[in-house]
Amino acid sequence: MDPNMVNAGEMNGSGNLMDFLDEPFPDVGTYEDFHTIDWLREKSRDTDRHRKITSKSKESIWEFIKSLLDAWSGWVVMLLIGLLAGTLAGVIDLAVDWMTDLKEGVCLSAFWYSHEQCCWTSNETTFDDRDKCPQWQKWSELLVNQSEGASAYILNYFLYILWALCFAFLAVSLVRVFAPYACGSGIPEIKTILSGFIIRGYLGKWTLLIKTVTLVLVVSSGLSLGKEGPLVHVACCCGNFFSSLFSKYSKNEGKRREVLSAAAAAGVSVAFGAPIGGVLFSLEEVSYYFPLKTLWRSFFAALVAAFTLRSINPFGNSRLVLFYVEYHTPWYMAELFPFILLGVFGGLWGTLFIRCNIAWCRRRKTTRLGKYPVLEVIVITAITAIIAYPNPYTRRSTSELISELFNDCGALESSQLCDYINDPNMTRPVDDIPDRPAGPGVYTAMWQLALALVFKIVITIFTFGMKIPSGLFIPSMAVGAMAGRMVGIGVEQLAYHHHDWIIFRNWCRPGADCVTPGLYAMVGAAACLGGVTRMTVSLVVIMFELTGGLEYIVPLMAAAVTSKWVADAFGKEGIYEAHIHLNGYPFLDVKDEFTHRTLATDVMRPRRGEAPLSVLTQDSMTVEDVETLIKETDYNGFPVVVSKDSERLIGFAQRRELILAIKNARQRQDGVVSNSIVYFTEDPPELPPNSPHPLKLRRILNLSPFTVTDHTPMETVVDIFRKLGLRQCLVTRSGRLLGIITKKDVLRHMAQMANQDPESIMFN
Repeated sequence: MDPNMVNAGEMNGSGNLMDFLDEPFPDVGTYEDFHTIDWLREKSRDTDRHRKITSKSKESIWEFIKSLLDAWSGWVVMLLIGLLAGTLAGVIDLAVDWMTDLKEGVCLSAFWYSHEQCCWTSNETTFDDRDKCPQWQKWSELLVNQSEGASAYILNYFLYILWALCFAFLAVSLVRVFAPYACGSGIPEIKTILSGFIIRGYLGKWTLLIKTVTLVLVVSSGLSLGKEGPLVHVACCCGNFFSSLFSKYSKNEGKRREVLSAAAAAGVSVAFGAPIGGVLFSLEEVSYYFPLKTLWRSFFAALVAAFTLRSINPFGNSRLVLFYVEYHTPWYMAELFPFILLGVFGGLWGTLFIRCNIAWCRRRKTTRLGKYPVLEVIVITAITAIIAYPNPYTRRSTSELISELFNDCGALESSQLCDYINDPNMTRPVDDIPDRPAGPGVYTAMWQLALALVFKIVITIFTFGMKIPSGLFIPSMAVGAMAGRMVGIGVEQLAYHHHDWIIFRNWCRPGADCVTPGLYAMVGAAACLGGVTRMTVSLVVIMFELTGGLEYIVPLMAAAVTSKWVADAFGKEGIYEAHIHLNGYPFLDVKDEFTHRTLATDVMRPRRGEAPLSVLTQDSMTVEDVETLIKETDYNGFPVVVSKDSERLIGFAQRRELILAIKNARQRQDGVVSNSIVYFTEDPPELPPNSPHPLKLRRILNLSPFTVTDHTPMETVVDIFRKLGLRQCLVTRSGRLLGIITKKDVLRHMAQMANQDPESIMFN
């Protein structure tokens, strides 16, 4: 008999869960797919590993260097994540820019230039026609040598739709064939993974590659979606890839989740050019377990990612985002009223969007619609392209639209939104233009924006959740920015024409620049994004990092809080929580309150009338008995008791580890046969002289499983599951085992109490 196996179970007296360090067989401590990790056990294993490294580091210089490398590995992983996430974000931005313009025309001097880059390099560009240069040709000019007229318009229209369909078809085919997990925004799944659930392949290399490529395609196709949410998924894939290179993270699921939390921060950092907003987003919105150490590492990863993106400079404006703005006028107290109204609009839009989108996604899951994902994408893309092309505000990419809506009208702006009637005797500094009456261009822009707003609201409901990468941040911001800009122009014209009203008299004299419509667009964007995702702190920080507007924090805060209050009045769930529930992921939300007066005995299994609990005894079962029990049941683990009669609890053994231990013993140990006795005690039981070798499995026994009594209130049990991240909890009375409560039992019970179908909780 292998002496290692006999001595394997000797516990040191420090009360640690398992002496797992020199693992006697591989794969112990890993988890099956779609199972929940045991946070307590992972933490304990990491403590043991750390203790061993520290004690060894005093033995030799080499061991000391190894301990230093181990301590630094966390920072190295963060550096690598930041570099890769920043690089990928820069490449995606550049590719999207080029492919979006490809739908309208091509650069003759270098086909890989976007419209803007093409005209930058041209010497024949004038300031007034800075978008026109001979090197850039629309498809109609290139193919039929006409730039104006009905035939040119129809040809451009047709090619716009054709390119959009090509991009979308290619994207959905790649996702379907190579990486089904690359669809959607990825944030609901990442929240679930960070709460301790295992979804193998969700953060794999194929998912990373396909999501990066298809993200470029779908954003370029002009669909109503953004790249910001998926960039968080991409960054987490980078985090998972780099953590698999270091055994400290690859062998410990709890530690791996710390890396993924920091990667999520890096993802938001490059998506919005908002490093601090990214850290707060990870803390407020995605992470489940966020120790202080992870906060610093997230900060570092976000910093490196933002720095990398800034080095690539994808937009050529030395900024991290397309819609960077600077406003020159302060805001006034009277403007808080329209800001709060925008907050109310954001909350109502958030509620409407979540309800309609979830209803549509549920329909997709339960009807034949779900069987034709490619057709669905093609149809939605065709509808989007056909309706979007005639309206200049929906034809361009959504990021450019937001950029234009945020913009303050300077003297050099050529946008329709800035077509005001100028006073001929105006002699004022360029950046402080007084309020002016709106010209015909502004009125045209207003009704075009109103149509674009209705279109965006409707089409986004059907787009989010299709089998392609799709983010929600940008469409939500676009809806809010359009509404906000329209309100802003309304307030501006009101102030201009009625400056003698009491509300305007104090702060808006004739000839002064009082109202900035772009600021209203920014506040509206924040309100709508808050209404959909229910973010507050991180949202405000992201918005002011995006726009560089520090003095506008109060309007942003007012709008964000109002939109959250209004949306919460109709339902507490944000879009990500709603999708988690729709997909049936086992996610215990920290924000949910459990207020029912039930006890552990009401939830534990077995219930009255059910078969008794499947248990192992400490020294009276044979290998064959254990194998039969494993074969006939599908439980994740089994409580170990002294005997079937006494039912005094000793510990808990995981199913996977039992299977591995028995398989390993049969291969390596002589004399272990089907009728060998399995024992979990320190000393082998007394056996008759000719009996086969017993098998000692104390090594895999968890001697301190979490237990509660049968009269523990469920409120406490739910809290324990949430805060300690348990997989299961045993129910005892006076040391006797009565039953077991698993995380899924808790989720089922919570669904039942909320009058939902308890079976909808299972991962589907």
